[in-house]
Amino acid sequence: MKTAISIPDSVFDAAEEASKRLGVSRSRLYAMAVERLVKQERSSGVREALDAVYAKTRSRLDPILAALQSASLAGQDEDW
Repeated sequence: MKTAISIPDSVFDAAEEASKRLGVSRSRLYAMAVERLVKQERSSGVREALDAVYAKTRSRLDPILAALQSASLAGQDEDW
């Protein structure tokens, strides 16, 4: 899809330099930038939701479970 946008001259100049340095067209550079921003925004929503959950909920490992896990590994002579 073709679109027209307005950006500051300094951003345009920096984008021109980046596209040359990366060996991609200006259109491809802008598409890559928008893709990255969209992915970042999507993942930040997930992070914010998890932060909200863990702000209200204790997220530590139960001490009994931790002891059982440690006991299950005791005495094993495996090289990792």
